[in-house]
This record gives sequence, structure tokens and C-alpha cells, in this order.
Amino acid sequence: MDLITNVSEYEAIARQKLPKMIFDYYASGAEDEWTLKENRNAFSRILFRPRILRDVSKIDLTTNVLGFDISMPIMIAPTAMQKMAHPQGENATARAASAAGTIMTLSSRANASVEEVASTGAGIRFFQLYVLKDRNVVTQLVRRAESAGFKAIALTVDTPVLGRREADIKNRFTMPPHLELKNYEGLKPGKLDKTDDSDLAFYVAAQNDQSLNWKDVKWLQTITSLPILLKGVLTAEDTKLSIQAGVSGIIVSNHGARQLDYVPATITALEEVVKAAGGKIPVFLDGGIRRGTDVFKALALGASGVFIGRPVVYSLAADGEAGVRKVLEILRDEFQLTMALCGCRSLKEISRDHVVTDWDRTRIAPRL
Repeated sequence: MDLITNVSEYEAIARQKLPKMIFDYYASGAEDEWTLKENRNAFSRILFRPRILRDVSKIDLTTNVLGFDISMPIMIAPTAMQKMAHPQGENATARAASAAGTIMTLSSRANASVEEVASTGAGIRFFQLYVLKDRNVVTQLVRRAESAGFKAIALTVDTPVLGRREADIKNRFTMPPHLELKNYEGLKPGKLDKTDDSDLAFYVAAQNDQSLNWKDVKWLQTITSLPILLKGVLTAEDTKLSIQAGVSGIIVSNHGARQLDYVPATITALEEVVKAAGGKIPVFLDGGIRRGTDVFKALALGASGVFIGRPVVYSLAADGEAGVRKVLEILRDEFQLTMALCGCRSLKEISRDHVVTDWDRTRIAPRL
């Protein structure tokens, strides 16, 4: 693993090491996978306008998220069932995030419980939540996360039903029988049972509350004092409603392109959301981050930070905790290098003027 030079190289290693059904579960998107490709391709259409002679001998990557100081604006997104990738699963990811001084978000559908992850040691952790039909289960999950020291709830709002993931259907995806969704253990929200389709699709249809609406965001605020982030916002309209609902932040996300195909790449949707937020709440982004240059582009377009998903599970599959540490290190180093070469000494110096997008190229054509 010493020869790994960028985070994308872990994907090929994971493909070799993991059973096809499991790799496809992590890697695939919805239907034609147009959005899956676009999540990456859209970054390539954003160019830099670097500034020179700026004295970049000292660069500060630190930032504050919801009142918590972290080492860099690169955090870990929730990805389910990580013990399919490596026996230590979410526990290894939690240790890697803590070592890097950044935030890990634990999936509701993890193979390690909130208590187990908390037992790995100190760290700033958020808990990703689905609202299930059984509100008692949701209440218990939230209170357990609070008791375990988790610092925020990331409420996923783009999954009233599961997107059509054809790779999972073809593979008849099922979680390996030796694993469990540990956060649900003893709460009886149902099991992933073998079907002729995808187990996960069947499970989500049975458990997720399709009536989820803005009233439920208000209800969630009555059962927790933790800040709530809405994960899955892509439009200005929903951004304004999020602010009205009193949430603490937004994660611009298309669920890794696994829900509705032909929605925009998150980096494409980001600026619309940022403008609608108007600085009232922080806006974060996930989806397609593979380079430190991607992180810089997201911040230049107004994001307060980014979350990474697939690079974590690929590196976890390849080399366990050491792999996740390496991914965070590579992205941090690339981001710092990009800041230096763009003439930015701190995050506050990264601005919209540092990038040129495909949708405003005509505006800056005279400069070129």
C-alpha cells in the first residue's frame, strides 16, 4: 500500500478483494448511473484562477463545524454495513477519523452500534438517521446516540423509498449472514431477509416512513437537543424550507447517485443551495470527492466542508484502518497543495473568484 498515490487507486484494490455482490453494492448507482458519472465529471468542468505571490509559507486548514474544531474541512460521510468491507468496519473508520482530527458520521444501518463506535475512543461523531414507521425505534436510536456522545444528527431526507439499484437487483444483494445492523439489534424494526429482489430494497420499503415530511423535522427537534443537519437537499426551495424549519445545516447530497438518476451532480447544485441559504446556516457537500482539488472547488462555491463516502469503504476494504487514515492524509495533503498553488493561506481566503465554472464561462471570457 506504500505505492498508493491517490485515493482512486483504492477502488481497483477493493474490486479485487471484495465479492462482486458487495463491491457492486458500494460502487453502483441508480438506473442508468448518469448521476453517478456526473458526480465526478462535473468537477472536471470547474477550472482554477490561481493568485500568485501570496506568501503561502504557512497554511491553516483548520475549521469549525457546528461549534467543533476540526483539523480540515474533510469529513466522513455515513456509509452502511462497513463490516462487509473489513472485519473492523465502522470501528476502524472511527479510529481513523479521530486520528485525523475530523468528524465521522455513523450510518443508522451500520454493523457497529453507536455504543461500540463510542468505545473506540475520543472523537467528534455525527449520527445519520432514517425516520422509520415505528417512531419509538427512532426515538430510542436518537437517545442512544446522544448518550454515546454523538454531537449531531444527520437526517437523511431523500429516501422515502429506495432508488432502483439494478446491480443489487441482479446480484440479489443480501447482507452476509454473520453480520447484523447493530443499531437496530433488539429494537425489532425487521431484518434483511432473502428475497428474489434486493434485500435492502425490500427492507427499506417495509421500514422507511414514506409519509416523512417537514412536520417530522419539527418532531425530531422535540426529542433531541442535538443540532440537526438535513442530508439530501438539492434545491433553493428546499433550502429555504430547511431554514424555516430551524435546522442547523444542510448537506447537499444525491445519496451518492443511488436514489434518483438524472439529478444534478452535487457540485452543480451546490451554488444554488448556498445562495438560498444566504449565510444563515452552513452548507456542506458530499458526492464525487476524489481529490484535494475537488475539496477546494466545493469550498470556493460556498461549501463549509465536504464529506467523503466511497473512498472510505474502498480504502477500508484494501487496508483497514490504515487505508482510511491514508485516504484522509492524501486528501488533506492535496487540498493543502491546492490552497498553496491558488494563493490561499486559510479557508476564509478561498473565494468564488478562484474558480471558473462551465455555467459562467461566457461571463469571464473577456478575461481569458
